[in-house]
Parts: sequence; structure tokens; C-alpha cells
Amino acid sequence: MSLRTLFLVAALGLPWVVRAQAPAVPPPHMDQRVQACTLCHGKEGRATPGGFFPRIAGKPADYLYHQLLNFRDGRRNNDGMRYLLDHLGDDYLRLIAQHFASLDLPYPPPLPPQGDAATLALGEALVRRGDPARDLPACTACHGAAMTGVRPAVPGLLGLPRDYLIGQLGAWQTGLRKAFAPDCMAHVAQRLSPTDVAAVASWLAAQPLPGDPHPAAPTTEPLPLRCGLTPPAPGATR
Repeated sequence: MSLRTLFLVAALGLPWVVRAQAPAVPPPHMDQRVQACTLCHGKEGRATPGGFFPRIAGKPADYLYHQLLNFRDGRRNNDGMRYLLDHLGDDYLRLIAQHFASLDLPYPPPLPPQGDAATLALGEALVRRGDPARDLPACTACHGAAMTGVRPAVPGLLGLPRDYLIGQLGAWQTGLRKAFAPDCMAHVAQRLSPTDVAAVASWLAAQPLPGDPHPAAPTTEPLPLRCGLTPPAPGATR
């Protein structure tokens, strides 16, 4: 185990044992135990101005939990996150996710739009209507009409920096970011041109949060694509 790993695991208040599991009772002072997370994601997970570390406060708990699994298990490629999570067990990752999901904090106003009117119009059209000719569903069809996400596992798209959105769509296009199969976001991203990616990211990053910024309640409506939102059961095929 590297010195960096020891430092990060210690920052989470854990013994340096392989895949340490959470205690039966949630530990006290969870805000102190996740200080390693806030070094990059900002105070209380509010995000930082740099543009590459997203807000995690208030995201759906299952979404956060599954992303922690994805980083730990290699479906998302980030050395810092992998070092941080490699020795943490599933139970503790769920506690971290539940902690940040429980934070109900105000959002800052969006930055001024980047891009001309045509670029922003293209971004809005793809977000709201998609492009059926390219088998591209609207972003709102999965992420909610208000684009604030849908509990328990679909994240919101507002309040994220433009550069972060571009980076994540690019990661899906190149295979650096993956999700549980079937990976519907890879399907979407690989149908977007560089112009589309810039347009969607520019329009989303310029949108203010609605009066109720919380993820929408779960819905029984089917998604437009088959999505692996949860880990497959052992031995199951999708």
C-alpha cells in the first residue's frame, strides 16, 4: 500500500485493512470522516470553481454509491479515486453515498453561457428532444423533466461545470468511463459529434436550478433505453 493510499484511508477514519467494512452502527461525525472527499469536491461536496470536480452534495444516494463502486472496481478511470477507495468495502461506500445524498445545500448561480446562439439552441434541442434519427433520446427522458435527476439512481445534469460535462461525455465516447451493462450512456455519447457535446454541455452549464432542485421521485415509466443502473445479480445476464 502506498503512502498516498495510507493517507487517504486514514483521512476517512478507517484502519488500513483490505476492503474494510462499515461498522454495524453508522459512525459518528461522518462529515469529518469524508474530509478526503471534500479536498477535491469542495466544502460539503458543493464542488469547486475549477470545473473538473463535480458537486456531489444532494445527488441520489444510489447514484453516488454506484459511482464509488465504479471508481473502485475500474469502470471509471481516475487514479486518485481508485487510491482512495481501493481498500473500502461496499458497506462503507454506501455510508459515504448516503452522507452526501443527505446534504441539502443551496446551489450557486450558473456561469454566463459559453457559445453563440446557434450552439446553445442545438444544445437545448438535444437535451429536450433528442434526435430520433440517430437513436438519441432526450436527456430529460432519463434525467427528469427538470433535469435534477430521478431517485434512486439517476443523477441531475444541472449545477455541473461545462468542462466536467464535456470530459464525462468524452470519457464515455472513448471507453474511459463505463457503467453497469447495458451502458446506455455509452450508447448516447457515441452518437454525439464534438459539436453536439460542446452544445449540450454549454447549454446545461448555463441553466439555473429550478425552485425545487431535488431529484424527482421514482417513476414507473420505462426509460427510452435499457440502462444498467444497478449492479447485475450474481450469475445474471442483461
